[in-house]
Amino acid sequence: MKISRIILASVLALAACGTADTPSTPAPGASGALTPIKLQLQWFFQAQFAGYIAAVDQGFYKEQGLDVQLLEGGVDIVPQTVLAQGKADYAVAWVPKALASREQGAGITDVGQIFARSGTYQVAWKDSGIKTAADLKGKKVGNWGFGNEFELFAGMTKAGIDPGKDVTLVQQQFDMQALLKREIDAAQAMSYNEYAQLLEAKNPKTGKLYTADDFSVIDWKTEGSSMLQDAVWANTEKLNDPAYQQQTVKFLTATIKGWAFCRDNAEKCRDLVVAKGSKLGKSHQLWQMNEVNKLVWPSTGGIGVIDEAAWKQTVDISQTTKNQTGDTVLKKAPEGLAYTNDYIKQAVDQAKAAGVDVNGAGFQPATVTLTEGGA
Repeated sequence: MKISRIILASVLALAACGTADTPSTPAPGASGALTPIKLQLQWFFQAQFAGYIAAVDQGFYKEQGLDVQLLEGGVDIVPQTVLAQGKADYAVAWVPKALASREQGAGITDVGQIFARSGTYQVAWKDSGIKTAADLKGKKVGNWGFGNEFELFAGMTKAGIDPGKDVTLVQQQFDMQALLKREIDAAQAMSYNEYAQLLEAKNPKTGKLYTADDFSVIDWKTEGSSMLQDAVWANTEKLNDPAYQQQTVKFLTATIKGWAFCRDNAEKCRDLVVAKGSKLGKSHQLWQMNEVNKLVWPSTGGIGVIDEAAWKQTVDISQTTKNQTGDTVLKKAPEGLAYTNDYIKQAVDQAKAAGVDVNGAGFQPATVTLTEGGA
């Protein structure tokens, strides 16, 4: 997932929009008709959002009295801004980026932390000798920027490296070409997307695809600088409305069913994503589905329940880690209702009562064989 830079000035304006003129949310399915819901995704259709796609396709939202429309993301779409402006009912966004928007006035609340773990890597050639964050000193280090860089900067800072002085920072495109051409020593990658692009590329010396043995991976979960990523965000003001509260529980209950379905039917969900119009190929999407499942499952406390320690680490890094310009994600700790487990816990209980495995304790990732170009 990559999103263009948050335009903070626009978020200040949207805070004034509020929801005072927004009609109260009708109780889902109260009149027998489905309640229309818009969910803003944070990137183009891909397996990163398979659980939501499956919940639509399998009728899980309709079971809850909801008619959910998935709004595709893109380069210039900031999901939390769309939500705060009232153009969507819920949004999927990374926690630090959404918290930055909250600090500038966006009235949004994390109501379901679907990804329990970070999927961000820094990848290097194995022959570079780069194995940990400390090894990045003196190297050309690629990163996307736009708020995606703080795990990298936190990892380097923790390793005693000054990101502004001890490395050469390179603005990385949203692909792995700079690393493949050895123009940079380490590249930013998501486990479920760009890392697979490396393994879908052909080694010109051998004529065969590269393998994991050709690369070394710095995983920010191991380095202790990972941050929470994909979460479901709701409108904070509307959470005062009992009907919206009820709708949120129903939405989350169906979403849980969708993600559990994709855990147990990875190939089916791959096909749903491809049919949705994803530009990525079938083997790439199956890889992505498998890797995304690793970020969701197992979920000890129940899928979507926010872990306080992981939240605190994300907030701490957001307040203390500086990027190359000396800026932090947050100037102070989040105020107000930044997150709540009230609705996701109700949803977990309801899904469990319906026979859904909400913990996935027995989840075992598959072995996915990639093809050239991810076809």
